[in-house]
Amino acid sequence: MTTIFISRHSQPFRKLLGEYNVDEIEQIRNEKNPLSVDGEKYAKEMSNCSELSKVDVLYSSHYVRAMATAKYIAEKNNIVLNVDERLGERKFGVNDMSELPSNFFEDQFRNWDYKLPNGESANEVSKRMNEVLSEILNGNKNKTIAIISHATAISTMLKKWCEIKLNEDKKIIEIYFNNKLVFDGNWGCPELFKLEFDDNNNLIEIENIKLTDML
Repeated sequence: MTTIFISRHSQPFRKLLGEYNVDEIEQIRNEKNPLSVDGEKYAKEMSNCSELSKVDVLYSSHYVRAMATAKYIAEKNNIVLNVDERLGERKFGVNDMSELPSNFFEDQFRNWDYKLPNGESANEVSKRMNEVLSEILNGNKNKTIAIISHATAISTMLKKWCEIKLNEDKKIIEIYFNNKLVFDGNWGCPELFKLEFDDNNNLIEIENIKLTDML
């Protein structure tokens, strides 16, 4: 059995960000966004979780906030951090977030092929996420693995085994496994899941590990 802990990055630095007078597209700004002061604290505290005390292999997306979250797990377990851009968040395809259609986020989960001309669809994100996940699983049988990624990317990845439902009333994405609700769509920063895979890379169990008391 192979265990994967997959987490959304910790809290990004946004609340106190003022004028951002830099000539760069939204994708670059999004990739460069660091953690907040609290985000650094939460990332460090998550690394102290007993579930993450014996990680053999660590992966992260190339986004700064993901790597900054993962570094504490690397330090705690004295292991290297492997970075793969396929674990990155969905690309919006806009120069500025103000260009996004008003219902963009919901529409991507109503139609998994919907995307803007230079962006990614949910299906495209799911494909690359599961491609790298398969490589990680095949190369690390019976090990404990940690992956730091992003909310939408994780949701699309889980579609391979789970039912991903858009709650139209609350406008949130719920995750079901074997007809049981395992995640209510209220994403924290970080948000941790534990996945158990058999030798054929089939997901046999998924758990949303609550970090509220710890953080």
